[in-house]
Amino acid sequence: MEIYQALILGVVQGLTELLPISSSAHLTIIPWLLGWQNNAAFVTDFAGFDVALHFGTLLAIALYFFKDWLQLLKGGFDQVIKKKKTTEGRMFWYIVLATIPGGIIGFILDKFLEDTLTKPIIIGIALIVMGIILYFADKKCKSIIEYKDMTLKQTFLIGLSQALAFIPGVSRSGITMTTARIMGVKRESAARYSFMLSAPIVLAATIFKAKDFVFSVPFFIGIIASFIVGIVVIKFLLNYLQKGSFKGFAIYRVIFGAIILACVIAGM
Repeated sequence: MEIYQALILGVVQGLTELLPISSSAHLTIIPWLLGWQNNAAFVTDFAGFDVALHFGTLLAIALYFFKDWLQLLKGGFDQVIKKKKTTEGRMFWYIVLATIPGGIIGFILDKFLEDTLTKPIIIGIALIVMGIILYFADKKCKSIIEYKDMTLKQTFLIGLSQALAFIPGVSRSGITMTTARIMGVKRESAARYSFMLSAPIVLAATIFKAKDFVFSVPFFIGIIASFIVGIVVIKFLLNYLQKGSFKGFAIYRVIFGAIILACVIAGM
């Protein structure tokens, strides 16, 4: 893999993993559109590179929410050892419980259906369908629930929805934010919980696929790029959603999906 390819993919990952527009779709489609997948060396290096790029955005989440993670871990520990109930302790165990079903189901489906679901036509359709659902969920549903007031049922259903993210084009952040909005969670709170919820699964995937990593200059450049861009995107999205909506992201999904389908029909 060339350095410029790693840099482009790193930037793309940092932008698309944390926005509800599907990083897996972009990391699959961009090499397809640019013809990179015809290069055997690129295909070999890319086998574990996409997971490494996710690790870059995981580092961004860990750094940006560093104090939050410390409070969550302390709260979770205190709740078990000291029987001390706090909002942080409650949210920590909510995240743990919400991660389990989505992680298991997603892993199983991804393992057996990965080759089928990475076809451009599937990705294009998923982008469009989820874009439409996100648009109406965000427009029609109320914004009444804060992050700290989310219940076990709500967090569990959001975590369970992550299983659908194994389909490139659905988007892990997209499906979790959409599910949260359907249940009346405020936009900024939906994004915050989505970010926090992503950490355990991405960490597990990184550990599981570390054996496929090809350590090189492009490898580290990709991780650094996704990390830096990820930090910027987290700050942007949390600030933007205090007053803005998901409408622009939904429209982008539909347009991008339509472009992909047009390319497929044109025989690219």
